[in-house]
Amino acid sequence: MRHYSRILLVSLALLPGSALALPAGEPAPDFTLPDSDGKSVSLASLRGQFVYVDFWASWCGPCRQSFPWMNQLSLRARKAALKVVAVNVDENRGDAAAFLRQLPASFTVLYDPAGRVAASYLLPGMPTSFLIGPDGRVRWTH
Repeated sequence: MRHYSRILLVSLALLPGSALALPAGEPAPDFTLPDSDGKSVSLASLRGQFVYVDFWASWCGPCRQSFPWMNQLSLRARKAALKVVAVNVDENRGDAAAFLRQLPASFTVLYDPAGRVAASYLLPGMPTSFLIGPDGRVRWTH
């Protein structure tokens, strides 16, 4: 079983029965993760604008379908106060790199190989997305 899956299962086991993901209205857990160049990016640094945070993995079929849509969203949002951030949870960064060679991203891609950030967002599955408001609170979960 993948390390991420173990973290996710333990996290879900500790939740009340009906909880599926971090709900709207809750503060979005802050994180600092590396991008493809090794530069650290924090959610706090994006405060004041809307942030679309998408958790994905190379082995996730629906993620392949969502990447073209997120590329379009990112291009349309450049003039608006919206930032698209995709958080990869693959343990092996090479798997993510192979995925991105097939489906390049025009948005920020960050890496969470230990799954700690993913666990803090209480993901019910892949992909899971959150719209974070300028105030740092979750506005929408999908």
